[in-house]
Amino acid sequence: MPNSSQLNSFLQALPKTETHLHVEGALPYDLLVNWKPELYPPSPDFRSASYRYKDFPSFEHILLENAKPWFTSADSYYEAAKVIFKRHIELNVRYVETSFHLPMVQFLGIPGKEIIAALRAAIPEGLEVRVFTGMPRNANQGPLEAVIKDLENWDDLAGIDLHGFEGMPTEAWSTSVWKRIQAAGKLTKCHAGEFGGANRVREAIELLGVRRIQHGVRSIEDPSVVALAAELGVTFDVCPISNVRLRVVPSIKEHPLRALMKAGVRCTISTDDPLCFANTIIDEYAALYNEGNFSFEELASLAIAGWEVADVAAASRKTSIATIHTLLALQTKTL
Repeated sequence: MPNSSQLNSFLQALPKTETHLHVEGALPYDLLVNWKPELYPPSPDFRSASYRYKDFPSFEHILLENAKPWFTSADSYYEAAKVIFKRHIELNVRYVETSFHLPMVQFLGIPGKEIIAALRAAIPEGLEVRVFTGMPRNANQGPLEAVIKDLENWDDLAGIDLHGFEGMPTEAWSTSVWKRIQAAGKLTKCHAGEFGGANRVREAIELLGVRRIQHGVRSIEDPSVVALAAELGVTFDVCPISNVRLRVVPSIKEHPLRALMKAGVRCTISTDDPLCFANTIIDEYAALYNEGNFSFEELASLAIAGWEVADVAAASRKTSIATIHTLLALQTKTL
């Protein structure tokens, strides 16, 4: 049985990915504390590991209450991303897929391409980053409608994501937009199976045609949806700590991640909104080990899954996966 030092060394050494990360929700909280200490206490209750959000609206309120004062310009995105990405490098994360909230284009009155350029300018050496934009299910109205019509022409945009309150219906416009973006060669994602049931995962797969589901954990409620995801090679980008803190699942121990993996669904691990959860990617893996009784082999398979879906050169993918196998073999020898 490895001790905590061995676990931490193994997790640090793993070449990791983050494939489900919201830029606004990843704002380093210490930036706010240093910026306006009179408004932002060092350890607010909502960042405590024991804190549970009442529901999605209360979570969203706290996130926006803390994030929106900071994100006022492209430069503010750059300053936040510079710290976010630096800390990824420190944790040996080498590939990141992150999204910014598309309505911020309207709120701030700045082009989305400028936000993307600011985020990309903050990328340090040694880190691959793909920038997405996410939008709520009622986004295709008012000034944003014209923005959405032009998304396939944003060269540095990796793809799009449908996110926000899952209690809202998926409106008819989404299907045509998602098909159009797919035809343009960009990746499409959808938040589903978090606050909505397995039917929302089926809808995302069959109606929107996505093969990357953000969360997806409540698909476990319908074996036919799990089988569908496995058959079509759909990947669930799972955020275990977020799922617990938002009451999607009662605990890490009761999380359906292992069951999904055993059913053949590829799953990756990410942090979702560290601003609200005070979590790192290593915290996610450690929680699975310590609270979910995940083995080193299972943790390694989750890390490998991240590289299997990463938009990187084949040689980079091969090297990262080989490194994970080597680390696992070395760890096995020491136990």
